Amino acid sequence: MNSLKLYFWFYFVLYSANAIYGTFAPVYFRQLGYGSSDIGLLLSIGPFIAVLAQPAWGSLADKARSKNAVLAALLAGSGLSMLLFPLSSALPWLIVAVGLFTLFQSSTGAITDAITLEALGREASRFGRIRIGGTLGFAAMSVGFGIYAEKVRLEGMFTAYAAVMGATLLLLLLYPRVRGHQFGGRKLNFLHLLRNRRLMLYMGLCFAIHMTLGYYYAFFPLYFTEIGAGKDLLGWSMVVSALGELPFLLLSALILKRFSVSAILLAAGGVSALRWLLYAEIGSIYGALAVQALHGLTFIVVAVTMSVYINKEVAPELRASGQTLNALLNAGAARIIGTYAGGYAVEASSLQDVFRYAGLLLLAALALFALAIRLLEKRGLPGASRAG
Repeated sequence: MNSLKLYFWFYFVLYSANAIYGTFAPVYFRQLGYGSSDIGLLLSIGPFIAVLAQPAWGSLADKARSKNAVLAALLAGSGLSMLLFPLSSALPWLIVAVGLFTLFQSSTGAITDAITLEALGREASRFGRIRIGGTLGFAAMSVGFGIYAEKVRLEGMFTAYAAVMGATLLLLLLYPRVRGHQFGGRKLNFLHLLRNRRLMLYMGLCFAIHMTLGYYYAFFPLYFTEIGAGKDLLGWSMVVSALGELPFLLLSALILKRFSVSAILLAAGGVSALRWLLYAEIGSIYGALAVQALHGLTFIVVAVTMSVYINKEVAPELRASGQTLNALLNAGAARIIGTYAGGYAVEASSLQDVFRYAGLLLLAALALFALAIRLLEKRGLPGASRAG
């Protein structure tokens, strides 16, 4: 199989699994009878575990004889731990299941990106087109499993996820073997990454964006069903958000070469803030569906821009660690705040009100970042300003 086609299909299968858990877990917890604060607690456990696990997995991958072997362990652990969920509906059991699942699952995306970008070499600018596979896989599974959950049973999500992880492992066997650069070579400490001021500044803005995305991922399914949508329409809403990513992914190589990372992140943050404010005002199913299309100008823009920038700017010995640090801050710490605080805020107000607060807080963060980057650029901030 052609390498680019292999990478495309690997992302297709991997991200189809993300659609199962990310979209339907909040609905499953609600179906068990848990309230918003308990759901916020359950969904914040994962990011908390990720904060602890991701640096370890990234460091292990950088030091391993084969990064592929580390990724295989993560995929196998994700699939097997998912089968624990339906064994009990008790809150303590679910906390353990979420924690164990996230111990493995939270680093799969970052390690996959590190392996794929390194395998691409000088063709790293084509990463956006490969990442289209993830978008299409997420969309296909969202609608497919959404229809199944509405017509048959939601609980099928656990065996479906495990089966998809099995397929991902089979595809990984065809991947080129990528060696950890610290295996038998120069040793660099994880803290070396923190000395890169430009990288830390970019990650800081991503942190603010992902705090609000954390609330969205945890509570949009509840917001959407609360305004009258069924599980099948929830699946379609994820299709709309996923397909909205295609224009950026197709043009990502050109965009990353033409615009600075700060300009791209500010634009993505501005669209995110607009999106949250629109959810706060819209109470109709089809209005919310239309706003979902803006997802293609938010999450994927931040994710691809940072993945490519880290691959370009970080020393080879720390590339996996750089990707997992980015995931730690954004898929981990930022999501903890957005999910956990969001759950309690909803209890005190409403789902729509918290979207409004998220939009306003993000606008304030964007203004502070724009001021900071302008001042630091004038003082000669080191490092490349473009990812392409």
